[in-house]
Amino acid sequence: MPRRVLEGNVVSAKTDKTVTVLVERRFMHPMYKKYVKSSSKYTAHDESNAVKEGDRVSIIECRPISKTKRWTVFTNGKSDVKVGGSASDSGVAEEKYEPKKAAAKKDDKKPVAKKAQAKKTKSNKKDA
Repeated sequence: MPRRVLEGNVVSAKTDKTVTVLVERRFMHPMYKKYVKSSSKYTAHDESNAVKEGDRVSIIECRPISKTKRWTVFTNGKSDVKVGGSASDSGVAEEKYEPKKAAAKKDDKKPVAKKAQAKKTKSNKKDA
């Protein structure tokens, strides 16, 4: 199963190797059809303490590190560089995650065509 990636603002960076990230999302209310803003706070692991309050970061789901930490700081939104770990670790991590991003961009175009074909097949079934 793929790991979830969320993007948010760092609210607190006071603790050692831990940051609190506020993730906001907007969704349409099912009954009232108005957009509602919802926010959640996640504690994320920052090995090198490189992230400061106010930074825009991406966090990725990982194994449980402590009672509340289940996320790791993945990229810094400003520089889009791997944050945390040593120089050798960052190179390995970039190789590990970069192909997935490239593959995801390529796959974004393919499902659109598949959906269009799927709709045609559904309409054909209804006609038959």
